[in-house]
Amino acid sequence: MTGITAVADDYLHALAALDPEAAEAAGRTPESQLADLSPEAFDARAELARATATAVATASAQSPAERALAGALADRLASDVALHDAGFTTRLLAPLATPVHLARQVFDNLPRASADDWAVVAAHLHRLPTTLHQYAATLRRSAQRGQLVARRQVLAVAEQCTTWITADFYGGLVAGYPGGPLGDRLADGARLATAGTAEFVAFLRTELAPAAPDVDGVGRDLYQVTARAFLGATVDLDELYAYGWAELARTVTELRAAAAECGHPDAPTARAALDADPAYRVPVGTALEAWLRERTAQLTDLLDGVHFDIPPATRHVECRISPAAAGVMYYTPPDSGLTRPGGIWWSVPPGEATVPVWRHVGTLCHEGLPGHHLQHAISLTTAELHPWQRTRCHVHGYAEGWAHYAERLADELGLYTGPAERLGMLDGQLWRAARVVIDLGLHLDLPIPAGNGFTAARRWSPELAVDFLTRVVGLDAATARFEVDRYLGWPAQALAFKVGARLWQQTRRDAERRAGAAFDRKRFHHTALALGPMGLEPLRDRLTETFRPAAALDRK
Repeated sequence: MTGITAVADDYLHALAALDPEAAEAAGRTPESQLADLSPEAFDARAELARATATAVATASAQSPAERALAGALADRLASDVALHDAGFTTRLLAPLATPVHLARQVFDNLPRASADDWAVVAAHLHRLPTTLHQYAATLRRSAQRGQLVARRQVLAVAEQCTTWITADFYGGLVAGYPGGPLGDRLADGARLATAGTAEFVAFLRTELAPAAPDVDGVGRDLYQVTARAFLGATVDLDELYAYGWAELARTVTELRAAAAECGHPDAPTARAALDADPAYRVPVGTALEAWLRERTAQLTDLLDGVHFDIPPATRHVECRISPAAAGVMYYTPPDSGLTRPGGIWWSVPPGEATVPVWRHVGTLCHEGLPGHHLQHAISLTTAELHPWQRTRCHVHGYAEGWAHYAERLADELGLYTGPAERLGMLDGQLWRAARVVIDLGLHLDLPIPAGNGFTAARRWSPELAVDFLTRVVGLDAATARFEVDRYLGWPAQALAFKVGARLWQQTRRDAERRAGAAFDRKRFHHTALALGPMGLEPLRDRLTETFRPAAALDRK
């Protein structure tokens, strides 16, 4: 019988020929950081997942580490196949983290310190039009099969790509070249990349959008597939809808108390006052980038050696303001060899001159420390993990669940400097609860319960969802519109935050009950993260095994 490690080795090496990040994880230097997005490449990745799933089912796994690897690999392969077969992977267009966005983000991470670095940048600029052409072919084939996202998503991505063109993203990139023999090639590459992006926009607007349906919700059948894939667990969707409403009510009570600490009668009044206070606003540009960098360094110093042991090679986090205006803060992990640091990128909503930073400290803890960056830092430096686990096992429920849990953990550890920042964190908690009810409500056309305390409406619509996020959660209008488009483009991904955090919270409470006064919070967190990324069901199994004897965990 073949061991699970050998199966994982074979899978990673085969995937390396199809995926540049897998190539890095396998110890190879990929020719390009831009993935092959052709229909044939998507098919090849799906067939490799099918074959490997068969091998995993009969592989031996004796040690706890091997069982963790087997569970994680089986879950991800099954999810990859299910998403491909449902047509989700090959039709994906949404305002965040689609193949189009990942292709552009490659240029955020390419080093530009030497002539050789700039030569690599030039090569990628020249390749980008081919990458976009490949994805257009994949989208076209999916549309011919009747697998096409709603028109809203097509036009949203077209608009985002247009902002990259309008802002001359690629021209601005090569403007940083200090001069030399590569100047003409870089300039040509920037023009080609911009033209390729414009051609892709034209394809979206003139070919795909007219054929796309108007209905935004995907329905229960596809939603169950995407929920299972994003969470790595089978969940009761109706129970989660009720849970989301209960979390909204509970968090509003907390917010009322936090607003009183800020000297205001309620959360909307507190938000308005804090937003108007110049002491809480930072100008967009170098000042905001400096704030982001300094606050991240402060969080690192407060956590390292006290609450966590941050691996030295991952202490530095690059902090940048991204010119790609999307209105979000996001994280990019280090490469597998730790030659490139993790990065926190802030793409500020267009037209904003200053930012109320009190609102964003919780998000910074989510994206950086103790959130995404810490999780990746431990995964990348845990020798017992297979290279596939360290860099290629992506599960939204695990990663976003940890990061959402980390927002609350930051409060527990005293990382927020005052009641305003804590109010901002609670707004983030309210936001994630709203995501649950809005996402489920929109996609499954679920009724809004009477007497919920937030809205008298009985059915969800995108317009109501935007109003709910601005009026109840306190988001600005641009962010609220982006969020709703995101939910509609990534059905069930919005569940990952609250559902994942609930598992982390349940597991910790269970361990605390068993250990009593001997419970070691620092050890618990490190041990749990060192298990590596995996779906929520295999994670629950491994945590139960690691912290045995364990009470049965709520599978919802």
